[in-house]
Amino acid sequence: MKDTQQSMLIQKEIFGKTADGQTVYLFTLANKNGVRVQITNFGGRLVQLWLPDRHGHLDDVIMGFDTLDSYLRPNHAFGALIGRYANRIANAAFTLNGKHYTLYPNTPPHHLHGGAVGFDSTLWDAQETSDGTLLLALTSPDGDQGYPGNLRAEVVYTLTEDNRLSIAYNARTDADTIVNLTNHNYFNLKGHNAGTILDHQIRIDADTYLPTDTAGIPFGGPEPVAGTPFDLREMTTIGSRVNADHAQMREKAGFDHHYFFTVANAGLKQVCAVREPESGRTMELWTTKPGMQLYISTNIQGAQRPNDTAFIGKGGYVYQQYCGFCLETQYPPDSPNNPIFPSVVLRPGEEYRHETVFVFGSPFP
Repeated sequence: MKDTQQSMLIQKEIFGKTADGQTVYLFTLANKNGVRVQITNFGGRLVQLWLPDRHGHLDDVIMGFDTLDSYLRPNHAFGALIGRYANRIANAAFTLNGKHYTLYPNTPPHHLHGGAVGFDSTLWDAQETSDGTLLLALTSPDGDQGYPGNLRAEVVYTLTEDNRLSIAYNARTDADTIVNLTNHNYFNLKGHNAGTILDHQIRIDADTYLPTDTAGIPFGGPEPVAGTPFDLREMTTIGSRVNADHAQMREKAGFDHHYFFTVANAGLKQVCAVREPESGRTMELWTTKPGMQLYISTNIQGAQRPNDTAFIGKGGYVYQQYCGFCLETQYPPDSPNNPIFPSVVLRPGEEYRHETVFVFGSPFP
């Protein structure tokens, strides 16, 4: 991917205070094309992302909330940075160097997205850099949610003048530990308040995917996508697959599965593309990660539970099933307990370094 000029506009404003009185901020990055992204240092969350459609009209295309109070309540990790370990760890436990570690079972009996107080619920230190990027950092202490080692994590958000939003991850530890960081943003390229994403078209460059049980825990290894509704190697309308007669699709009511990229560990590579016919908006995903969880908000139940504040989003819009899609670049779920998956162990002196870039292209006809 070619080098591009970075956006130079960062605005900072107070978003609110945590229960213990710490000030939380909103940071806005914008470019000359009208693209604007708003990030809070509470959970490193994307709060707004404004993109032009084929007519130049701007819409906010990510799900989220208007107030900090809503982010302080349970909210399905809207827009958040996830750590120490994205996705699930079976029975909230793993063994490392012969020692058994027990994690917090926030989805009993399993561990999900870093625990009850993961990186999505932590106040990150924020630094605006001279080149127009936003640096977020935190230290997760030894024993945090059960994980070993003091982990220092840093994430850099960059918006460029050619509409690329980069999320660059870095982490170091003082003791052997496990790490799997990602972003849990929900996209709807029509607009966050424009209904479902079932009309969106998607392509994922993956020959295999990972079947799981009803709790999202893998019960084996990767399986070929060929001949299944999980084959997204050509541009496919999402809604054409969610009702397919396939056990994995029925059990999850749609996509909530890990894909193994065809070309893995080859530097920054394009692995996914999405387009929305009505608005003409398009998005490419580039990453250094070996795989990605595709999730289409199957568990968002605002239509069935309209008074549940977890589903009342920006402007009072009630989010519903299939209202957004997540492209969570990461290692496979339960990797610490499955030797056939890539290692997620980080040791002292090593550096965890990954990048994911969302490229918002020219609207298609």
